[in-house]
Amino acid sequence: MLMTEHSCGTAARYGAVVTGASSGIGRAIAAMLLSLGYEVYGIGRDFQKKDLENGSAESRNAGAAEEIQGKTLLSHPAFHAVTLDLLQEDAALAKLREIRENCDLRLLVNNAGVAYYGLHEEVNAEKIRRITRTNLEIPMMLTGEVLRSFKEKSKADPEHPCGLIFLSSVTALGPAPHGAAYGATKAALRSFGSSVFQEARKYGVRVTTILPDLTESGLYRHADFTTDPAMDAHLTPEDVAEAVRFAVTARPGMAVPELLLQPKLSRICRK
Repeated sequence: MLMTEHSCGTAARYGAVVTGASSGIGRAIAAMLLSLGYEVYGIGRDFQKKDLENGSAESRNAGAAEEIQGKTLLSHPAFHAVTLDLLQEDAALAKLREIRENCDLRLLVNNAGVAYYGLHEEVNAEKIRRITRTNLEIPMMLTGEVLRSFKEKSKADPEHPCGLIFLSSVTALGPAPHGAAYGATKAALRSFGSSVFQEARKYGVRVTTILPDLTESGLYRHADFTTDPAMDAHLTPEDVAEAVRFAVTARPGMAVPELLLQPKLSRICRK
């Protein structure tokens, strides 16, 4: 449990913000963090109660990650659904400041992402802007908003360090044909995460960039392919959540700058 005792004697959870928390990987990460005792502020554009109560197809197949000690995500008392379009930059930064005022924020998970696949000449300017802003600009801005306080808290309390998680992609490691713009933003996010790690490590801030391969989620809704249904040919959102668990619960003296996640087999299905 990640709890801190206030001077009044009441216990308060450490706060965590997870972007893109309404489905897929973000939802699984939020559920995992609740199990660790965090007060979780999940940011998403559309929290559909029926989806979070019943679970999407991928979460049901993976064991319904949104079940936390018998509670669903939306009904959990420590989960706060924040309906927000992150591309509304002023509103997003204002909400993050508000969350910081309401809790002892110790963790920011930059998970929200968008992808458009196909030949690059078929990806129009608006889609490129959306990919770039969602996958790169927003994580950079949100990180800038919390980094100073994370450094101060981690230096003052090295046994309970703050953390930053960046959800990049295996496409950051090499060419991404039919996903050039997406791969470029994920490579840039990986570079940003590596730089922030070097900048913040001396203060004790945990900074981890996670690079998942094909994961069963909604990311491929704009693609002409999807994940292979075989369990050894794709990752689940819970797999990624477990990587986040490892990063945030590691011994404070050990750094985990990057984690690459891949299924046993490399295979896709054409739609």
